[in-house]
Amino acid sequence: MNWLVIGLVIFLGVHAFSMLRGPREALISGLGSEIVYKGVYALLALAGLLLVVIGFSQYRATGMIPLWNPPAWGRHVAMLAMLLSFISLVASYVPSHIRSTLKHPMIIAVSLWALSHLLANGDLGSVIMFGSFLIWGVTARISMGQRARVIFATPSHAAPLGFRNDLVVVILGALLFAAMVTQLHQSIIGVPIIAM
Repeated sequence: MNWLVIGLVIFLGVHAFSMLRGPREALISGLGSEIVYKGVYALLALAGLLLVVIGFSQYRATGMIPLWNPPAWGRHVAMLAMLLSFISLVASYVPSHIRSTLKHPMIIAVSLWALSHLLANGDLGSVIMFGSFLIWGVTARISMGQRARVIFATPSHAAPLGFRNDLVVVILGALLFAAMVTQLHQSIIGVPIIAM
């Protein structure tokens, strides 16, 4: 559990720091260039993510600490939230009306991922990990929304003409969701979503 908490502090800490524009610019100036800043940022984020994975794996291996029994409906809502999360994830890489509407689809994807896992899990480690990501996601979305209103008069992601890309986003998102539910979650995480 200790490594999980340390990893979350590092990973989410560097992401939260990037929302503080003044200190961020001062650090870039102190380091000499934005490239150096981004390199340090990436290394810290990667180290934090690895510690989160290691910490949560150790927590699961030593015995999860139950807090409550998730409601039966939580699993169904979680599945819908994860489908929308994968669609949002794909939208963050494909120009579309979906991306233009969401404005920050990667943050939406992470927030939905965290919310879905909070609905489906009632143990202490899950609350700490997914709750932290959800709080970060909501905070980051609010922060970016406020910055966009100050800096930009128009949306940063202009939607393309037509809806072909939107269809691509939905189909790819649904395929990734199906792959995760049927195979990848058990292969990567070790926990089956659907009993085969």
